Amino acid sequence: MNKLTIPTIKQPLPGRLAQFKMSHVVRRKEQIIPENARIACILVLLYPKKEEWHLVLIQRTSHNPNDRHGGQISFPGGQQEENDASLSATAIREAQEEIGADPSKITLLGALTDLYIPVSNFKVYPFVAYTNERPNFELQESEVQAIIEVPLSVLQDEKTRQLTNIKISERITLKEVPYFNVGGKVVWGATAMMLSEFLEAIHE
Repeated sequence: MNKLTIPTIKQPLPGRLAQFKMSHVVRRKEQIIPENARIACILVLLYPKKEEWHLVLIQRTSHNPNDRHGGQISFPGGQQEENDASLSATAIREAQEEIGADPSKITLLGALTDLYIPVSNFKVYPFVAYTNERPNFELQESEVQAIIEVPLSVLQDEKTRQLTNIKISERITLKEVPYFNVGGKVVWGATAMMLSEFLEAIHE
């Protein structure tokens, strides 16, 4: 392990206000969560590389034209299963399955604010963790097209936050959508909202 200081999560959490900073205007209100909402968990995984903290994002495999999340950039994560001991266990299991992260080397730092995603009817619980070394990434090709390793300093740079128009269907284009420009890739939507809170909550 290098000399990097292990980050901490500030309390109280920044919450919805931080999430809304990177949401489209139509999302800047509390969502009514239906009783049949499914539970999912994601992992914001930090690790040292080139003497600075990085985190890993994934580009999801596109299964078909109707796949709501295919091709998008997100955190490792997925739906809770009955055998998962806790919400954080779901996040860690999914990180192991999707990117090959070793659970025995993962240390949890804490949870962020949950977020409901209407388009897929998921209530997502984000967790932050770190490892003492860069993971030996192994992609679950059925779910993950590529991994994206991002220096934390890049995400903390305000110039990374930009606006763009995003076509979500043949008839609908969202105007001036906030996003993180990560090496030319567009990180928007729920991932950008959770990332926004993470960046306000993390303390190095």
